[in-house]
Amino acid sequence: MATARLLIIYHTQSGNTGQLADAVLAGARRVTETSTRMLRAFDAGTADLLNCDGLLLGTPENFGYMSGALKDFFDRTYYPCEGKLPGLPYAVFVSAGNDGSGAVREIGRIANGYGWKQVTEPLIARQAITPLHLAAAAELGEAFASGLAMNIF
Repeated sequence: MATARLLIIYHTQSGNTGQLADAVLAGARRVTETSTRMLRAFDAGTADLLNCDGLLLGTPENFGYMSGALKDFFDRTYYPCEGKLPGLPYAVFVSAGNDGSGAVREIGRIANGYGWKQVTEPLIARQAITPLHLAAAAELGEAFASGLAMNIF
């Protein structure tokens, strides 16, 4: 069986979402049966998306929405990937100054357009990033990578 390929795409400006992304990556890399790559949203493209078996998306909450960089990633990849990734498992992590629900909702709407499948509740780190947030992020990465490796999604 081929190694499952996990792609983590994120954007950070203040560094908070970057801390979460690093923790997600560390957790995912505990699962040696999964190959994990992490890219900033502006650096990720269609080929990256088409060559993954699962996707973790990280964003800050900006004005109750996802970051412009993550939206740009969606804008650049949607039509080239349309209909090519049905059922792709994904999950979301958000660094939120408020409640994060707007970012999660809008990512979900776009993911539905791609035909992806959300496989776990979003991780929303509200206010300052704490060790508990980082532990939860590492757990998200490990659990997602394990799920891919076991082909349960």
